[in-house]
Amino acid sequence: MSTTLRKVSVLEPVNPNKSTALFGGKASGILNWNDIAYPHFYQHREQIRALFWRASEVDMTHDIKQFPTLSIEEQDAFLKIIGLLATLDGPQTDIAARIAQFATDPSVKSIMATIADQESEHNHSYAYVLSSVTTLQDQIESFETGRVDKVLLERNRRIVEVYNEFAINPTIHTVLKAMVYTSLLEGLFFYSGFAFFYNLARNQKMVGTSTMISYINRDELQHGRFISELFRATLAENPEYNTEEFTEWVYDQFRHSVEQEIHWSHYVLHAIDGIDLIEMEGYIKYRANKMLRLLGLSDIYEEHTKNPMKWIRAYVDNFDGTKTDFFEQKSRQYTKTSDLNGFDEL
Repeated sequence: MSTTLRKVSVLEPVNPNKSTALFGGKASGILNWNDIAYPHFYQHREQIRALFWRASEVDMTHDIKQFPTLSIEEQDAFLKIIGLLATLDGPQTDIAARIAQFATDPSVKSIMATIADQESEHNHSYAYVLSSVTTLQDQIESFETGRVDKVLLERNRRIVEVYNEFAINPTIHTVLKAMVYTSLLEGLFFYSGFAFFYNLARNQKMVGTSTMISYINRDELQHGRFISELFRATLAENPEYNTEEFTEWVYDQFRHSVEQEIHWSHYVLHAIDGIDLIEMEGYIKYRANKMLRLLGLSDIYEEHTKNPMKWIRAYVDNFDGTKTDFFEQKSRQYTKTSDLNGFDEL
């Protein structure tokens, strides 16, 4: 039976400042960054905070002129992909806030608050882009995509189920599952969409939009790192959930998500010049392997350990990767990602 979580009180002075557990523990609510249970979380905080930007800072002048010159296929993909990104990023603000509500550790609350704020700006940026290049009616229809497009609805079905399960029944088990899907969103689900905008940019089209997407992509890489770190630390604190059944559940979600992302990429990018869909499939599988390693699991696509779309690296920062197999050995001590060597490309 999974431990039910309760919303954490704002202040409980009888408890220690340093939390006794990430979830379901005790803490006063007073945050002293020099006295936290996971000191390296401070580095995550600093890296995420360093990424502050606003959509209104991006110059859309040339994009306004270029959008009408895009092919019908490019315009259609542009609007559908913005609809996809808005569908995924909108709930990310909420899920970050909900995780924070049940986190005992005040450093986690603080970091998740920053993540929630950045996700809110991501969502705003999509509205900003659309308001710059198209009509209000097209903007509304683009944001309706996540509610009415059958392919997108099926693609997002499990996300809806897992996030709502955590919202209705917050437990250690459901928060772990929600973090798996947050990792999938941050590290996999956006990437065929990102590739579309980067492909436009390498052909000198919609460079302002691509610049904004690269800012979002950079944020998501840092969010994915922290969420993976939080997942692994939570699992290490609650080893009873480190079971073969749960491990297989995670692998199944990744396989399913890869299938859905590939299906979506074929659906939305099939008529786009410059995008090789076979190459895209390999890239999606490569991204899945990367995110699995961050979660402490093994590659499931052994033939896709290298990035087949290296041109994408020009548009977003690289970041460190990790591989820790404590799923495979329950007794394996938790190791923070910053203690692990190795450099992994985008």
